[in-house]
Amino acid sequence: MIWSARFDDVDLAMQSMFAEPRPANTIVETYGCLAYHSGLLRNGVPGPEDSHPPHGEAPCAPMDEAAIACGSDDRGRFIAVTGAREYAMGFGAHYLARPRVILRENETTLEMVMDIRNLSAAPMELMYMAHVNFAFAPGARIIQPIPFTRQNVVARTTIPAHVTATETYRALIADVAANPGRLERLDEPALYDPELVFYLKGAKPGADGLVRHAMVRREGDAFAIAWDPTTMPHTIRWVLVNSDQSVAAFAMPATCEPEGYSAEKRKGHVRSLAGGDSAQFRTIIEYLEPARAASAVRAIEGSRS
Repeated sequence: MIWSARFDDVDLAMQSMFAEPRPANTIVETYGCLAYHSGLLRNGVPGPEDSHPPHGEAPCAPMDEAAIACGSDDRGRFIAVTGAREYAMGFGAHYLARPRVILRENETTLEMVMDIRNLSAAPMELMYMAHVNFAFAPGARIIQPIPFTRQNVVARTTIPAHVTATETYRALIADVAANPGRLERLDEPALYDPELVFYLKGAKPGADGLVRHAMVRREGDAFAIAWDPTTMPHTIRWVLVNSDQSVAAFAMPATCEPEGYSAEKRKGHVRSLAGGDSAQFRTIIEYLEPARAASAVRAIEGSRS
């Protein structure tokens, strides 16, 4: 996971009850980071038919190797934190995961990469989400390459077990499902407790092959995220504000939606990785100062489907 990141004295990460990461077996025991790799065999909140931990086995898995790498490429000099984790389960999956975080000279960008290779000859089920938890910014405006319509911004109507479902909450979900533009500007913080989750549909990549979303703060700067939709075709939005945590995960790329293994399997969202094959997931996390934020807004809104 990436616990926190600060550029130009602006903290990008969600606020939580955790001052620092804690040794844990599941992500909910140390939930306060900017970003983590959710998956890899299972992903999302387990449903009533599921037995997997929330967001899978990867987020808190101990590493077998860890390293700091320095170098340069066609984009200039960089420093990276990397490592490896070999997962092996008797009569089950066997894979090698290599996460990597890259920071480049003179950039306010983090590249969050997960490489996974199936070490077995048998196919392996694969579910992945780049769970990027940006700080909630009151009054911020969400910028997306799709319109704020019910067809493009679809509210999650199923209520997971960790959320207390009241009639007021059910009515709120029905309202934002009918009026998703209500969350274009985050100026109603009382709305976001309990959490609101949306599935974003229909975005097309730009000329560089990436889909981009951003959130512009009142100060004029912005947080942004980009990825290749051919590797992660689903996009999830999660907003939560209460006394213990506040987060505006305005666009999380994934191979599936986060409703747990059984539900995603029924939807046909569980990917299969053939024996010996590899997959890579790359997410770009950015801080944009006001001038670059304004340029990003024009580019993203100009690409709306």
